[in-house]
Amino acid sequence: MKQSYTLDEYNSARSVVGDTITELGGKDERVWLLTPDIGFGCKDFQTKYPNRFIDTGIAEQDVVGISAGLAYDGNIPFIIGMMPFMSMRALEQVRTDVCYPNLPVRIIANYAGLTGNGGSTHYAMEDMALYSSLVNMTVCAASDPVQLRQIIEKSLNYIGPLSIRIDPGKENRVLYPADTVFEIGKGYLARDGKDITIIACGEMVNYALQLHDLAKDAGISVRVIDMFTVKPLDKEIVLKAAEETGRLVVWEDHLMKNGLASAVADVLCDNGVQLKSFKRFGIPQVYPGFGNAEELYHLYKYDLDAVWAYVKSLF
Repeated sequence: MKQSYTLDEYNSARSVVGDTITELGGKDERVWLLTPDIGFGCKDFQTKYPNRFIDTGIAEQDVVGISAGLAYDGNIPFIIGMMPFMSMRALEQVRTDVCYPNLPVRIIANYAGLTGNGGSTHYAMEDMALYSSLVNMTVCAASDPVQLRQIIEKSLNYIGPLSIRIDPGKENRVLYPADTVFEIGKGYLARDGKDITIIACGEMVNYALQLHDLAKDAGISVRVIDMFTVKPLDKEIVLKAAEETGRLVVWEDHLMKNGLASAVADVLCDNGVQLKSFKRFGIPQVYPGFGNAEELYHLYKYDLDAVWAYVKSLF
């Protein structure tokens, strides 16, 4: 039986990323680790496998190009970087050097959404939209360390490029038991319910689970789907939720346009689904200023209180 992890033992996305890639590196000599001057998760791999570690310095375009070259040579490169720059500064290289030839490069990047407290230049608000538009790219948004570890492990034999957005990893909550099974490309039914469905990814899943408990106490049955793979989207789980609950909320720490909500809406429209209600919560069309994540979620009305107020208003 697999071990159950406490928060301290499984304390952050940062440690899980480095530990998992280092373990994979010990099992498979095709695994390389590259970074554009980002230290989290790199130290152990660098120490154990220095000949398969490259730090390009602050040069995201270069780290992608080098990774593509390594992949052409039969390797599986993992990149650890910052999502604002991996998704925008290096977008052309990701598109042309990695996605066009469909190479197995894995981009793991933090400072997703508004979790970075670095101002608009350091918030990754557009990354899921940009990466989802790239042919062959699989887009993931991990919600907890157990899930993140599995995505990384299963990416080893996954075809084509794959990206994983994470928060800075300082206060990750363990949401799932260690023996929970996740499959890339499939949504995870975190909580069942019959009155309304919340489809969330990344940071918002934790809040969606809290909302489920609040709603239960109020007599409202909320289904929670952890859509940790944003592309390819699990159409079956969306259509089933639409049919069985009739009401959908999509919750993401990303611009509300062209992210998870847009992907869900596409599925509904393409299949002619009529709902009782559909509501998206996320970042509006603004460049946010400085502030911690909770303050910004509240300011832009996609915190727990805002979503709970909306859900209550329907019943």
